[in-house]
Order: sequence, then C-alpha cells, then structure tokens
Amino acid sequence: MHDIRAIRENPDSFDAALKRRGAEPMSAQILALDEARRAAIHAAETAQADQNAASKLVGAAKAKGDEAEFERLRALVAEKKTEVSAMQAEASRLDAEQRDLLLTIPNAPLDEVPDGADEDDNQEVSRWGTPKAYGFDPKEHYQLSGVGSEMDFETAAKLSGARFVVLKRGVARVHRALAQYMLDLHVDSHGLTENITPVLVRDEAMLGTGQLPKFAEDSYQTTNGWWLIPTAEVTLTNFAAQSVLEEAVLPIRMVAHTNCFRSEAGSAGKDTAGMLRQHQFEKVEMVTICAADQHLAEHERMVTCAEAVLQGLNLPYRKIVLCTGDMGFGAQKTYDLEVWLPGQNTYREISSVSTCGQFQARRMNARFKPAAGGKPEFVATLNGSGLAVGRCLIAVLENGQEEDGSVTLPAALHPYLGGKTRLVNGDLA
Repeated sequence: MHDIRAIRENPDSFDAALKRRGAEPMSAQILALDEARRAAIHAAETAQADQNAASKLVGAAKAKGDEAEFERLRALVAEKKTEVSAMQAEASRLDAEQRDLLLTIPNAPLDEVPDGADEDDNQEVSRWGTPKAYGFDPKEHYQLSGVGSEMDFETAAKLSGARFVVLKRGVARVHRALAQYMLDLHVDSHGLTENITPVLVRDEAMLGTGQLPKFAEDSYQTTNGWWLIPTAEVTLTNFAAQSVLEEAVLPIRMVAHTNCFRSEAGSAGKDTAGMLRQHQFEKVEMVTICAADQHLAEHERMVTCAEAVLQGLNLPYRKIVLCTGDMGFGAQKTYDLEVWLPGQNTYREISSVSTCGQFQARRMNARFKPAAGGKPEFVATLNGSGLAVGRCLIAVLENGQEEDGSVTLPAALHPYLGGKTRLVNGDLA
C-alpha cells in the first residue's frame, strides 16, 4: 500500500509511477478524498472540544442555581454529542474509503525497471548453460515413453477435472526428490529457515500480500471463508504482520514447501497440454523480511539462491528483468528465471523473484525498531520461487530425455532416489 504522506508531498511523482505501469493518474482523486477525510476529522475534533467546554459549564450553572442556563447548556451538550457522533462516523467512512482505494493501486516500480507494456518488453540479463543438441526431435514431458502412464491426467480429470494430474511410481518419486533437494540446498547452503505452514488462511493474510481485494477471482475460497494459498508467500510474509521486530533479528530468510492453488482465471486455452499450468501444484517458496535499506542486496541474493537450484540440476536457463507492464501487483522489481524446455524449443518461467519494498508491510502493519533508536519503521519484504516443483520436474524430464524415451536424471537427485539414475517406463532404474 502507498504512503499517503508521500502522495501529498509529491503527487506528480506518484502519477508518473502509475503511468509507467499503464495505470491512470490517481493523485487528484486520492488527495480530494484525503482532504475531505482530514476536514471531517478536524470538524469532529472541534465539535468534541465544544462539547467538552459546554459540559464543564453545565455543572457551574447548576451550582449557581441558574436553571435556565443549566437547561440551555444541557441541551447544547446533547446537540454537540449527536453532532460529534455523526462527524466521527463520516470521518471513519472517508478513512475506510481512502484505505480501500489505496489497497487497489499497484506498487511503484523502481527507476531501474525497464518501461514496457507486456512480456515482449522484458529484458534478458544473462544466460547459464547450453541447451543440449539432440540427434532426434525432442518431445514434451507428457509424450515421453519413459514417463509412461505415471503422469496420469485421465484419472486426475475423473477426480477433479481439467488442469490436475496424478503422479505415480518413479515420476512421483522424482517429483518428491526435487522438492527435498531444493529444501536441503536452501537450508544447508543458503541459510534459509525451513517452515511448514497452513495452506488455508484468513482474509487478512491475503490482503496483506496483495491478493485481496483486487485478485479474489485468481484464488479459491472455502465455504467458511478461508482462502487456499496461491503460494507460501502469503503465509511466510504474514509472520511479521501486526508486529514490531527488533532490528537485530533482521534479515529473516525463510523457505517453505507447500501445495499451492490457483484458479488460473483468464488462462483458458493456454498451456492445456501436460502439467505446465495446473490448479494445484507444489512450490518451494523463499521469503525475506529485512530493513528497507537492505532490500536491493537481498533481492540479488535471493535470485542467486534460485539460480543455484537450476545450476545444481544442470538445467540451462536465462534471467529476465520484467518491464513495468509485466510485473506483479505488489512488486517494485522482478527477475524471472526461464528454464530451457527442449520439447517446446523455448525458455519458460520457472521462478519469479520480487522485491516489494515496504508496500506489503504497510498493508499488514509490519515494522521494526531501529537499533539506533527512533520510531518504528516498516520492514521490506521479498518473495521468490525456489523453485516451482512441477515445472522443475518438466524441465528435468525434457532435458534428460534419450532417443528411446527414457530419461537420464541429474546427479544431484541420485542420493534422493536410492542411487537410481534413470527413468524407464515410469520406473526408476
């Protein structure tokens, strides 16, 4: 959420930031609402002061035996009390209206973020690894005989409908091994703290990270009001909600492996083949909570953590910085990692790592107490995939495929697979 004081002080800068994101200028609307809110607060405070002053005179009139003055002042107090109540209600209404409006406005991009309208304007930063040259036409993951029927879309459709999958036998074990490998790498090598979190959360948690109110249709809600998390960003980031942390505990670097749920609203007809885009999937998510002056360095660090997973699996990838028109709602700057998929002959997103600055912290009132003293300040928050497990499985299958349809598995996974090195007809070998 944006700082209303910053909008008051520099409305032109605020509007320029929105324009870079393809949004209409909103400072005039916000400041008009803010002026009305502040006027209502001032009027309520003035009426309250008048009420208090009249209340003091009531007793004095009674003591003097001046019944006429006593009755006049008592009526005045009652009138002011009604007036104060109405003015306070109006101030509260305007305050809620202003907050509701601010909650729908996206974060301001950093100056260094490239301008652009959509993904076509994203900029490549670097590449790692060289796509393998095959002596045959590589297939997509769901076409490989080595995978066989162990990536079962028919049974999943019978159970749940489209965009679900059942993984079996060797394929399921490789999927599990990938998640375990990611967690161990992040905990043992990158110093992240592992957590197991709920996948059902309240409205406040979704609002804090920006999924609500604007993107409710992208998530699933239960009949009793809980939301299924789209990623563990929601739970991990909200650890700091409504808290004042000591600066000494920052930065807090966390990781969690969870099921994730997304309605994929607006993606009808896109990536319908295979398991690239699912309603339910697993992800290893990284979240950092730090002081605002640390967030850029933490962003770069978090990206290297995600890159290490791909490098350890020997999967070629490229790093992209997203343009203003393709960034997520709460992001100030985002790097995407796109892994090479030979079956599609292209790079596809496997990780998105964003710094949100203090945007989410304002929404959830997450602050820290500076060690040097002074008022509490809002923390900065960052989140990123480390990685999407299902997409990583796809990349491992496609990049390791052999002409006979079997799959040679990365050496980093062998210890998690009992020393098995290949996938043949759905079984480990």
